[in-house]
Formats: sequence, structure tokens, C-alpha cells
Amino acid sequence: MKIQRVLLLADGVSTWCGKASAWLIIVLMSAVCVEVFKRYILNAPTSWSFDADYMLYGTLFMMCGAYTLAQDAHVRGDFLYSSMKPRTQASLDLVLYIAFFLPGIAALIYAGWDYAHASWVIHEHVNDTADGPPVYQFKTVIPIAGTLVMIQGLAEIARCVVCLKTGQWPDRLKDAEEIDVVEEQLAHSQYVDEESRKRAIESVHDIDDAAKQRSTTMGAER
Repeated sequence: MKIQRVLLLADGVSTWCGKASAWLIIVLMSAVCVEVFKRYILNAPTSWSFDADYMLYGTLFMMCGAYTLAQDAHVRGDFLYSSMKPRTQASLDLVLYIAFFLPGIAALIYAGWDYAHASWVIHEHVNDTADGPPVYQFKTVIPIAGTLVMIQGLAEIARCVVCLKTGQWPDRLKDAEEIDVVEEQLAHSQYVDEESRKRAIESVHDIDDAAKQRSTTMGAER
């Protein structure tokens, strides 16, 4: 189905951007470790390290927003939402996306663009110290991240429309889940025999299937 290919394409773009940005955590961790070593061992702290750290973390946080939305992993009041029928879920999501998401993210992109443009014009630097690092490239991340979230949000709106028509949520591009992690850890364990490994994996799948079935049953009863 054509709409499904479009949805998976949007998921793929968001997932790629999120995974690429996730490598910044390595850079951030390395920067923090180097600064701690210089500050407490060499007694030679840098004045710009804190600014660089929060810019790295901010970039990571913002650029992973679309990825989190693509994985349906943003926080929600799941104690109510999970018990609803798919069409009820889609109706609620559609109203919230139109009423809050679209205006909010559009405002973020618009304001972020002006914010970044002004910063580039004056070649803004952090003014907490005399030799503060440049900040204009960090502010540019705001409209970029907002645009990615907007694209993924439009895909989520399309998902809601499809669900209202069919009564089922369309597939989304899935990333690694907890079960995948358990299977991988057991597969590489040297201390678990093959029979125990199979039983453990089957038990995990049974628990997951039971939880999904319970959620589906509660939704059907409503």
C-alpha cells in the first residue's frame, strides 16, 4: 500500500537521524572525562568545557525527538490509553495532534529559525567567558530538529487517519526492543546451555504476548 511506504519512509528518516545523533553521547562522555582529568589531575580546567557539554547534550536531546516519536515512545497516560480501542486511540491522537502538536511544533520551527538566523548574523558566542565557544551552530539545530519532528508528526496524523478507516494501526518501523536485547544477551552467554536459553526466550515471548493480549482484550471490552 502506497501510504504504508510513505509512513515507513518517514520512520526510516527519523530513525536514521536519531541513531546518527546518538553517537554524540560518546563525544559527550569523552569530553566530560577529559575535562574531569584536566581539572582534578592536571589542575588545568578549560573555560569552555561546560558550554560544549550542554550544547552536545542539547543537540542529542533535540535530534532524537523525531526518532522517539517514530518509535511511539514519548510519555503518555498509558493506564487509560492502552485500554481504548484502536479507533478511539486514533481519534484522541488526531485531536491532540491538530490542537496542540501542529501549532506547537510550527511555532518552534518559526521561532527557532529567527533565533538561529540572528545568531549567525552576529556570529554569536557564549558570553559567560572571554573565550566562549560559538553558539550559532547549536541554535541551528532547533529548526532542524523541529522540522524532523513535524515530518514525523504528519506521518503520525496519517497513521491516525488510516486507523480510523481500517480499525487497525498501520505498521511502523521497529527498532530494537527489550526482547531483542534479552535474546542477544542469551545468545552470547557462555554460562547458559542451549535448552535453558530456548526456555528463557520462550518464557519472555509468552510474557510479552500475554501483556499484548491483555491490552487488546481490555480495549475490545470497552
